[in-house]
Amino acid sequence: MSATPTAATPRPRPAPDPHPAGLTRRQVRAVASCYFVASFAALGLPPYLTQILPTLGDRDAHWAGLLYVVPTVFSALGAPLWGWLADRHGRKRLLLRAQVGLSVSFLAAGAADSLAAFTAALVLQGFLGGTFAATNGYLGAALEGSQLSKALTVMQGSARASLVAAPIVVGGLSPWLSPHRQYLVLAVLPLAAAVLLAFLPEPTRPDAEDRDAAAPPAMAPGALRLLYVFEFLFVFATVVSFPYLIALVQQRIPGVNDTVAGAVFALPHLCYLLSSGRIHAAVLTRPRAGLLLGFALVALGLVAHWPADTLPAFVLARLLLGAGLTLGLVSLSVLTAEAARGRQPGRMFGTYELVSKLGAVAAGIAAALAGSAYGPLAPLLTGTAAALAAALLILLTRRSHR
Repeated sequence: MSATPTAATPRPRPAPDPHPAGLTRRQVRAVASCYFVASFAALGLPPYLTQILPTLGDRDAHWAGLLYVVPTVFSALGAPLWGWLADRHGRKRLLLRAQVGLSVSFLAAGAADSLAAFTAALVLQGFLGGTFAATNGYLGAALEGSQLSKALTVMQGSARASLVAAPIVVGGLSPWLSPHRQYLVLAVLPLAAAVLLAFLPEPTRPDAEDRDAAAPPAMAPGALRLLYVFEFLFVFATVVSFPYLIALVQQRIPGVNDTVAGAVFALPHLCYLLSSGRIHAAVLTRPRAGLLLGFALVALGLVAHWPADTLPAFVLARLLLGAGLTLGLVSLSVLTAEAARGRQPGRMFGTYELVSKLGAVAAGIAAALAGSAYGPLAPLLTGTAAALAAALLILLTRRSHR
């Protein structure tokens, strides 16, 4: 029988931790909101490069395609460095740096009076920004498991909401302020986000160092590399269809206006916003099955675009693609949260961002080459092949995912 403590020998109470573990739901939402407002210019203004460049000397906007991916390329190159620095010098500090870096680059872009100066500003935007990787690293240092995967799902929702809303707002402001000069106004947004983030805590998890030193990472290095491959293929398969989608809709449905074509384009992202929370609960315990189904639905959705020649047919194709997009992104968030356990989050999320950006760049290049040579259907075929290859890879490696 164990001894019972008496009043004379009170059980000692642990000292309160000055750095409580994790983040509250409100703080996670604040972080996601900061990413949303900070990415407004980064996502909303590039579609208007064809209007911006003629004012800077490129009359026919020949450089629009290349400049569209310049920030992505330099964001990919800088992500591992910033992630490593975040692990060494603090995730909150590096997240604030990313927001301020975006603000500086937007000011430079809005003030540019030549094509060279504008290009330099886009390079700065990519290298000094990196808010998505910095934000994920911040969350990864404070959360783990289902809490982290849920937070990453919310982050993706923030990115999708910005991708839908930003081009509409920029277009609405264009009659009063040119898209070029809107960079100057929208530079306020990441600066405001930095001010809000300054009031959030530095992320800490008590005993994280002891736990990480005593136990190996939850996901083996080989499985982590496989996760990077899946991220690359998923980004490639979904993004490769974006550049020529509106052109395909307008070609197949003569007379359709830009608003309707834009709404068709946005449907997959709206699917994510409406259903990602429920999908997260469904795939939390079986993310690889969710990812497999996601790739299959992406392939099916892309195939459904081929014969589409009416608005209902395009809506059906976009909804199928949206279901695959949602399943894939949420499943990848769950797998990424698993991979982050026991690892330095800054470095891992920096590498993850590098792989993701490289997938987007490869998709842009493939879309340009295939679309120019064979028309707007060719990128859809390319994306279908990538999605099917990824689904096959999941089946072949299903027993070695840990």
